Amino acid sequence: MDALMARFSQQTEHDLRAAGWEPGRRVDTTAWRNQLEATGEVHMHAAAEGFLGEFGGLKVKISGPGVSSAREPFEFNPWDLHGEEGRFAGWGARLGKSLFPIGELDGGRFFLGISELGEILLVETWVATFGIGDAALENLILGVKPDELA
Repeated sequence: MDALMARFSQQTEHDLRAAGWEPGRRVDTTAWRNQLEATGEVHMHAAAEGFLGEFGGLKVKISGPGVSSAREPFEFNPWDLHGEEGRFAGWGARLGKSLFPIGELDGGRFFLGISELGEILLVETWVATFGIGDAALENLILGVKPDELA
C-alpha cells in the first residue's frame, strides 16, 4: 500500500479526483488572500494557505446517504464568501480560534472555514466541526454529521 492510499479512503480519493484534485496539486492563493484580508477582519493563516493551496477551487459534486448525514456537495472557493468576513471573525473570537473562509456546503446553505489548527468548520448561525485536516475531508465526503460547537 502506497502513501497516497493511506492518506484517503478509496471513496474520498475517488470523489476528490473527480473534482480535479491530484497528488501534489498546487494553486495560487494570493487573490483569495488579498480579497478576504482587505476588510481586516480575517487573516489567511498557514493552515488556510496550505489547505487552499492544495484543495482551493475544487467543486465536489456528491449526494446520497452518508454515514450519519446526507452526502452534500461542497466547493472550496473563498470568492463566494466575500462579504461574510465578519461572520468568520465573530465566530472565531467567540470560539478562541482564527477562522478563515474556505468555501460553501450544500449549494451555499452553509459556509466552511478553517482554523489555524487545520480544523474544518461549518459556519452558519451556529458552528460545528468536521475534524482536522484529511479526517475532516473524509467526514465531508462520506457524510459524517459534524459535531456542534456553538
